[in-house]
Amino acid sequence: MVPIDSSGFLMVEEKEQQHNKKRRRLTWDVAASPAEQQEAEVRQRHISPPKRKDDREGHYTYNLGENLTPRYKILSKMGEGTFGRVLECWDRETRGYVAIKVVRSIRKYRDAAMIEVDVLEQLAKNHKGRSHCVQILNWFDYRNHICIVFEKLGPSLFDFLKRNKYCPLPVDLVREIGRQLLESVAYMHSLGLIHTDLKPENILLVSSDYLKLPGYKRTSQGETHFRCLPKSSEIKLIDFGSTAYDNQKHSSIVSTRHYRAPEVILGIGWSYPCDMWSIGCILVELFTGEALFQTHENLEHLAMMERVLGPLPEHMVQRANQGAEKYFRRSRLKWPEGAVSRESIRAVRKLDRLKNMISGCVSYGGLRSCIVDLLYGLLKFDPEERLTVEEALDHPFFRNTSD
Repeated sequence: MVPIDSSGFLMVEEKEQQHNKKRRRLTWDVAASPAEQQEAEVRQRHISPPKRKDDREGHYTYNLGENLTPRYKILSKMGEGTFGRVLECWDRETRGYVAIKVVRSIRKYRDAAMIEVDVLEQLAKNHKGRSHCVQILNWFDYRNHICIVFEKLGPSLFDFLKRNKYCPLPVDLVREIGRQLLESVAYMHSLGLIHTDLKPENILLVSSDYLKLPGYKRTSQGETHFRCLPKSSEIKLIDFGSTAYDNQKHSSIVSTRHYRAPEVILGIGWSYPCDMWSIGCILVELFTGEALFQTHENLEHLAMMERVLGPLPEHMVQRANQGAEKYFRRSRLKWPEGAVSRESIRAVRKLDRLKNMISGCVSYGGLRSCIVDLLYGLLKFDPEERLTVEEALDHPFFRNTSD
């Protein structure tokens, strides 16, 4: 029995024994083991950064080395556009590099991003063989920004041309790129999808590797210009945020200006052929090194089209909507009297006929005629007369590889 004094308290000797006993240590008193410390450090590295305000345009603000959710570490900025930014990230789960499109936190861009996610998932679901369309790996909504995770690819054709000082690409390379582009569009059209924003910025080389070759020009000091050629011609089509379903109502304006089809400018309705017009403009750019229609105004754009391809068909002019009627008088384009400046008139005047443009880039007569025939077929004013994607793929330029 424990001795107790008359007051009912433990006797002093026993109290001292009780006091000297070690109390049981609670878990939060116990020092972490090396393994637990390492796990805590990993958790600390993977936490998201403090929430910041977006910039004035709704772009996500970040610092390199931070996390975009615990899974992705931000390594660099790969690009920026109207939609938002593309970040190169390290995927801790797959231990590989990815490209993440972080969309601006503005309603219309978020809506477009969700359309793109739907299209990408449909493209992936129906994918049979090689579609030449970028593959979606994941998507999530992070701090009011739609984030779409893609496989990491190489530079765009635009960036490659720019790096190459806008040198024309070799005919065989244009043929391979053109064939793949047509195959990707054929795949989309088979699903009832119209890309509507085909341009060199939205066509990416799969690999960043390239060869550096001596160019055909020398400077006045005798120095040789070098040009770059991609080691692989494999491409993938990106940016499906403007993709339209053929069976749904279409917006009045689509495509980036330089690649916009005449039926869009005239407001007479558009469908699959608007993609084919854009492909024609892209091929001319790859052959010549320069965008075909470098303009920012509708009347000047139409004047450039007529300068390169001949007069617009009267039946298309007569169908022009109210917004486009002002560009014509008695079914003829009001040019040059409607020009906004002398610079605009000079810009149109310096353009050449399409066949002459190609003649300056392709020396062999038979091949040149073949290319010109293809381009005129893709750049027919009347969308009903324009080559379909199947007809373009069956064109001799893409069937013959021994020109």
